[in-house]
Amino acid sequence: MLQGIELNKTFQGRGGWLSSASQPIVAVDQVSLELNPKETVGLVGESGSGKSTLGELLGDLQRPTSGQVCYRGQDIQSMDREAYANYRRNVQFVFQSPHTSMNPTYTIQHVLEEPLRKLTNDTERERIEKMEAMMEQVGLPVRYLSRYPRQLSGGQCQRVAIGRALLLNPEMLICDECISALDVSVQAQILNLLNQLQEIYGTTYLFISHDLAAVKYISDRVLVMQHGQVVESGPTEHVLTQPEHAYTKQLLHYHQLIH
Repeated sequence: MLQGIELNKTFQGRGGWLSSASQPIVAVDQVSLELNPKETVGLVGESGSGKSTLGELLGDLQRPTSGQVCYRGQDIQSMDREAYANYRRNVQFVFQSPHTSMNPTYTIQHVLEEPLRKLTNDTERERIEKMEAMMEQVGLPVRYLSRYPRQLSGGQCQRVAIGRALLLNPEMLICDECISALDVSVQAQILNLLNQLQEIYGTTYLFISHDLAAVKYISDRVLVMQHGQVVESGPTEHVLTQPEHAYTKQLLHYHQLIH
């Protein structure tokens, strides 16, 4: 469904105080991966490993220095307008901070309605019906549609963000550290919600996180990134219980998932 082929992303670094020359920073280094329908793929690694940059390349928030992102077999950079719009509609994001991903001057109804206005031909009545149904599916009272993001907790806002992403019925969600800003008890609720919604919609998830316990809970497969490269991948249970790469073992010992 969505494929990255030999993806590279290099940023121009800043020169140090002893040198005016800047060194390039390789954020993603020759990464290839494929995401299949209705699966959850965990992408783990320490801060700076390149996992968020890889997610942004797959969702076209950044363009690769080299390599290809293909959606249903077609390079997204060679798509015509209609095909590209279909790709963007079907690949949605849920970001780390729900409050900053929403306009604070918009009501929750406005937040949810915006993508429906821009990307569908739904009537006002149809939009309202979809929003009300989605509020129920993400576990929020319909009356919250008239509230503002600041009037909701972090967990409630993240439920809205997930609902907003799913309103277009995308094939894939890229969840970039989507629980890391939440309390531990709320994190568990959001993970359970994602599982429930996947059962309903059949959405593919790319779950980007430094939290190995969360990745173990939600993912079918896992990819481990270090210094911009995928150093280990495979079924989640196997990788996180019988790791082969030294870096994966280091991560697991650090998170005390193995002893």
